[in-house]
Amino acid sequence: QVLLEEFGGGSVQAGGSLKLSCAASGRTSLIVTTAWFRQTSGKERDFVAAIWSGGITYYADSVKGRFTISKDVVTNTVYLQMNSLKPEDTAVYYCAASTRLTTKDSSMYQYWGQGTQVSVSS
Repeated sequence: QVLLEEFGGGSVQAGGSLKLSCAASGRTSLIVTTAWFRQTSGKERDFVAAIWSGGITYYADSVKGRFTISKDVVTNTVYLQMNSLKPEDTAVYYCAASTRLTTKDSSMYQYWGQGTQVSVSS
């Protein structure tokens, strides 16, 4: 079993920055891919960024050049640095982990955090 806990959500004005953290515990050796997804009310959960155990990263087109996903293997923490935030980035952000090499398919992720709210005002 893997447990994921997100930190770092909050409110910011457009153009600002936030950094989200996802702390993994339990059988972390099972994790091959860690990702961030986001969801707004009434919509499906959308892929944001993913990082493989080897360090390769993938991003949704909507966040390329603004968001950076990274990880600290010592603390089993994955980060999402979000810069140049826009109102359309407002959502609940979820950390997800998979035992497989995968990217944007949410059905491939077996473990999910509880989510953290990010609100960007114009």
